[in-house]
Amino acid sequence: MKFKGRLKLYSTLTQNLKALAAACPYPLYVVGGSVRDFLAGFHSGGADTDICAPAPAEDFKERAVSCGFTVTAVYKNTGAVKIEKDGESYEFTCFRSDEYVRGEHVPSGVRFTTDITLDARRRDFKCNAVYYHIAARRFADPLGGIGDIKSHRISTVAAPAKVFGEDGLRLMRLARISAQTGFEPTPECISAATENKKLINDVSAERVWEELKLILHADEKYGVCGAQYRGLKILQNTGVLAEILPELALGHNIAQRADFHKYDVLEHSLRCVLYAESSVRLAALLHDVGKPRCYLENGNFHGHETVGAEIAGEICARLRVPKKTAAETVRLISLHMYDLRGDAKENKVRKFIIENYDIFDKILLIKQADYSACCDSLAEAPSVTKFKSVYQKMTEEGVPFTLGGLDIKGNELLALGFPPASVGETLTRLLLDCALGAATNQNAALKERALKVYLPRGN
Repeated sequence: MKFKGRLKLYSTLTQNLKALAAACPYPLYVVGGSVRDFLAGFHSGGADTDICAPAPAEDFKERAVSCGFTVTAVYKNTGAVKIEKDGESYEFTCFRSDEYVRGEHVPSGVRFTTDITLDARRRDFKCNAVYYHIAARRFADPLGGIGDIKSHRISTVAAPAKVFGEDGLRLMRLARISAQTGFEPTPECISAATENKKLINDVSAERVWEELKLILHADEKYGVCGAQYRGLKILQNTGVLAEILPELALGHNIAQRADFHKYDVLEHSLRCVLYAESSVRLAALLHDVGKPRCYLENGNFHGHETVGAEIAGEICARLRVPKKTAAETVRLISLHMYDLRGDAKENKVRKFIIENYDIFDKILLIKQADYSACCDSLAEAPSVTKFKSVYQKMTEEGVPFTLGGLDIKGNELLALGFPPASVGETLTRLLLDCALGAATNQNAALKERALKVYLPRGN
């Protein structure tokens, strides 16, 4: 087909890929997200490129090697080959037609073909089934995907019930691609995804987490404002959210104080992600996950941060969230309510800052997102203003925030006669003394304080 952008797309391809296409006696196509993104005017940011051809994987592999590519993986059952060269990565697949056991992500049967339409129909959405013939410099659009891209629409390559019934991961991909691109799923897509929502339970936890993570950061892909919220709303509206995060979904229709909250517990949580800075999005999503349980058991939200931290830990374990991310998320949730009313005395805030200095910036971020999500206010949260003020005072006073900034070291305490087992605790106490004004951060003063107050009796 003719398309005014065909030469421009060719110019974006690397010389390595062009040389590989020239070395193949059959058409080599770029397909999928990179073609979609080009036609939509997005910049993929160096994402891996999918390529395909009506040719055996073994033949393609030999030609890639002859062009200087390194083969990093071969999957004979699906006709896939991963190659790389000069920092470029490509995943090749033979044209094929797939069969699935309902809901399972990996095909149960594969039939290789030379028919591009059959290959297109094994994919998920028409916008991902547009091909670009590299050597001929032209597009192939067997299913009308270019029309969907121009219309910013997502429709399936076959009957929606069939597409979602084949692979439960497509339920997450629908939300993620729609969020990242701003494309609107057709009503038929939403309806079929809803009907097949339980198939997400057949997908591995690791794959669910990877898609959820991409949704939480969907606005960062192409700069679509509010993309992360949009993706979560699609998960909610299709019922998939209730399958993967039932504890969170329980917050739907649980009302909150009308004088402070505009939304129910679930909507507030989703909007918290909307307002949250990138580094605290998971904590923002789960920060109030303890509220439904507290409300259903006690009729109020008291202590929901403690309950929520426990639930968040269970969720992170279930989704196989990396341990470091999980631990930080749990900690942020447990602390997000501290001094919400602003009545904590300054010394308590100082102690809180010292004890949580490693994540202090993220505590401020989650507090701000929580505040903004209550009534869609971009004003600075009062608790954030207070914490920043106390922090500024401590900085001006030269207060050390970590043991590394303390003007006394462990070996000096040992020289003063402190037992090795007490050194760490003594340094921590001296750090707090500096924060609370009980000591100045000067070596002589700290030694005097240590000997007078903390040296164990009998030493």
